Amino acid sequence: MSATPAVAELYSTIEESARLLNVPFSPDTVSPVLDAYAAAFAHPAAVVAFRVATALRHMGELDCRFRTHPDERDPYGVARSKGLIAATGDPVDTLLENVQSSYPIDSYGIDFGVVGGFKKVYAAFKTDDLEEVAKLADVPGMPPALAENVEFFTRHGLNDRVAGVAIDYPSRTVNVYFNELPAGSFEPETILATLREVGTVEPSARMLKLGEQAFGLYVTLGWDSPKIERICYAATTTDLSTLPVQIEPEIEQFVKNVPYGNEDRQFIYGVALLAQGEYYKLESHYRWRPGALKFL
Repeated sequence: MSATPAVAELYSTIEESARLLNVPFSPDTVSPVLDAYAAAFAHPAAVVAFRVATALRHMGELDCRFRTHPDERDPYGVARSKGLIAATGDPVDTLLENVQSSYPIDSYGIDFGVVGGFKKVYAAFKTDDLEEVAKLADVPGMPPALAENVEFFTRHGLNDRVAGVAIDYPSRTVNVYFNELPAGSFEPETILATLREVGTVEPSARMLKLGEQAFGLYVTLGWDSPKIERICYAATTTDLSTLPVQIEPEIEQFVKNVPYGNEDRQFIYGVALLAQGEYYKLESHYRWRPGALKFL
């Protein structure tokens, strides 16, 4: 493991958090990721967050997300060169490069699991220059599902609200994030209409209450289906007790045990819906900077 103080501190924090949450911890999984992006953690603009989710496939995992160093402009290339991810020969391998060729990227982020290792690269567009779905759909290698659903996004006022993307390499999926949505986007009747059109499970009353507090949403797309696989609504708060929903026991345990480094604690609480059901996830910021783009 790198001897830099910032990496050592984060490594120790992740190890202790995993222990408190009964998540298996392996230095062979965590250290290579932290070492590959070590410069990020000592930078004044560092952003680091921890996340858990209630879905069965996420159980027993603790995810960590961080913003890369501003001078690091090829985070996927770093992951490849350090052996964190292998090429598959699929379009996912070159998608980030194609997005970079089409847009000025404001910042990047990395997502990895304490158990699962390297997972995602985030690419955030400039916060004052949201992009269009139709143009993003033309990026070479983008899942065809995005182009298939341009009319859907336009009907719901989302076409020119794209804030960034995240590429999940093991899952071969892409998240497309939407911010600054039109007025009324988070009203229960609007959410219901949106979800029915996507084809998710009927949302719970709890989900609709949380949705009213949302600041944005994202959709998940893959290369194997023309449909939107998942849609997630996310709300931000400094105090979970102010949210109009009951928090799950496993997320309460996470809140009690995971550390945070800022004086004002920041949370992003989200609900994801797909055809098979809905699940919840919470991101707690260990380091946070005002103006950082909120992703989940």
